[in-house]
Amino acid sequence: MNAMWSEAVVKVSHRLAMHLHVDRFQLRNAAPMVTFTFDDLPKSAVTTGADLLEAHGARGTYYVSGGLVGVSTPEWAAGDADDVRALHRRGHEIGCHTFSHQRACDLNEASLADEIVRNRDYFRELDPSIEIKTFAYPFGYGSFARKPQLKSEFMTCRSIVPGVNSGSVDLQFLHAIPLIDGQMTRDRIERAFDQAQATNGWLIFYGHDVTEPPSPYGCSPDLLAHALEAAARRKIPALTMAEAFRCARA
Repeated sequence: MNAMWSEAVVKVSHRLAMHLHVDRFQLRNAAPMVTFTFDDLPKSAVTTGADLLEAHGARGTYYVSGGLVGVSTPEWAAGDADDVRALHRRGHEIGCHTFSHQRACDLNEASLADEIVRNRDYFRELDPSIEIKTFAYPFGYGSFARKPQLKSEFMTCRSIVPGVNSGSVDLQFLHAIPLIDGQMTRDRIERAFDQAQATNGWLIFYGHDVTEPPSPYGCSPDLLAHALEAAARRKIPALTMAEAFRCARA
């Protein structure tokens, strides 16, 4: 019963985070934008994923939990510390995913602060020039109680609630579209870009591994390539989260 009650509280917190805003921010980007994000540092996202992005003149945002770097899962082989350094030096953005990949809704103010500090310290030890400025909610679970705290620490917080961001947005709960083979098709990708163009929006994709066959949480190289080609065909710039936020403030 206690576990059931705890999960009910988590779901309420997530829904409050989705619908109640710390404040609103008016996007002022001059043209539509797209951002490609990858969670949890699968090795294939570092190799195949980054190579595909760079072949299209793009860079991505990689949300990394320092405590899980080098720790493989049944779904994928993990990237290591050298991969984090390489991504940063190649111009990709390293973002925060808490240090131990705990959900924000399971952390109080002090424990979330500790998770953020530990993650920042981990990356500074790898390379002092790594500055983590953006955040993604682990497992996609937002926390209404933690949103003001996250606002004070990061430019943006990315959710996994689907949608294109346009007009007045909640920077502590940005919407994102899954770039996941089991959930996304080429036609749906095109429709997402259609919406971004119609609304002058900021389209954010999220995924994990980039391999064939992908895990249930990842995409094939062909699907990522199609999304990148769609952006190029429509002349929509592919920017990191931090770059897109700077354009949105212009």
